[in-house]
Amino acid sequence: MELSMAFTDLLPFERTLQGKRVFLTGHTGFTGSWAAAWLAGIGATVRGYSLAPETSPSLWKELGLEDKVESVIGDICDRDALGEAIGNFDPHVVLHLAAQPLVRRSYRDPFETFNANVMGTLNVLDAARRLNSLQAIVCVTTDKVYENREWPWPYRELDRLGGKDPYSASKSAAEMVIKSYQYAFTTAAGSPLPIATARGGNIIGGGDWSEDRLVPDFVRAVADGSALTLRYPDATRPWQHVLALVQGYMMLAAQLMTDASAARAWNLGPADGRALTVRRVLEALSATWKRPDLRYLDNPAKEAQLLALDSTLARDELGWQPAWDVERTIGRTASWYRDFHEGRRTARELTMDQISEWRAALHAQVRDN
Repeated sequence: MELSMAFTDLLPFERTLQGKRVFLTGHTGFTGSWAAAWLAGIGATVRGYSLAPETSPSLWKELGLEDKVESVIGDICDRDALGEAIGNFDPHVVLHLAAQPLVRRSYRDPFETFNANVMGTLNVLDAARRLNSLQAIVCVTTDKVYENREWPWPYRELDRLGGKDPYSASKSAAEMVIKSYQYAFTTAAGSPLPIATARGGNIIGGGDWSEDRLVPDFVRAVADGSALTLRYPDATRPWQHVLALVQGYMMLAAQLMTDASAARAWNLGPADGRALTVRRVLEALSATWKRPDLRYLDNPAKEAQLLALDSTLARDELGWQPAWDVERTIGRTASWYRDFHEGRRTARELTMDQISEWRAALHAQVRDN
């Protein structure tokens, strides 16, 4: 039986995006696949632009969204190809998710990292400013754009940007490009470019099989019985479900379409502000599925140890409130992988059910308020 992907009883921000043309970079990636599924479900017309999936399995391929989302395989560093793909689509909304997102890979290939994250962002913005129908651009950066002082207080949007490792530095540099375009250029209609940046925490959820990430490494260790090597077991991160970030990106886009003051940076961190250690997340994952054999990496590449976000602005001004706390987030992530790898359900069934569950919780929030 065909799994229905159409959602009914739309939330306010979903109604704003319904029927709009959305250009989504990075649609074949982990977060992009979840975003494409949700956007298609509310009736947005989505064109994705991204490199081919790097992993096997791939969430994009497992979801089978080709009948719902137009997929263009291309590189955001290819200025001409990107310009053609976005120009002849003339979207109302641009969601820029494409990036080189891995810290350890950024040490191995800093040029690729800076090229994708800085020049790729520049290419997207320069193409977007020439569009006739443009109403909103949401550029996704990271919580790691801040100059990390290893302090216990959460970072706020006005704190100083920095970045010691190539990944963090590239994302901080991308923020400078974004800010320049906000101030220096206008849309084709002559109005200020409606650009917002979203700085999210460590995203987890079903369907991520990337290298050098805690949850995918945990899944591989459990699935094949290998050891799990940890780099920094006591490092803290603002862990949150991928749907919390996708929700934030969509709410930002909807807000930008009607409110020019939303064109600024926004933190999107865990609802309760908590940042758990890698060790605690691993224990919670193991409680839902299995516990792998643990090893520790000698002389790992340098990474920030303490990291937390203050998301008061997004809660107060956008009404952004993630549906699940960190314990539920970890449990639902582990159960997604368990059910997929044990053949209980398909990735499409698991993903659409979790989006539906998340949306039901958001509806309950609206009713309670």
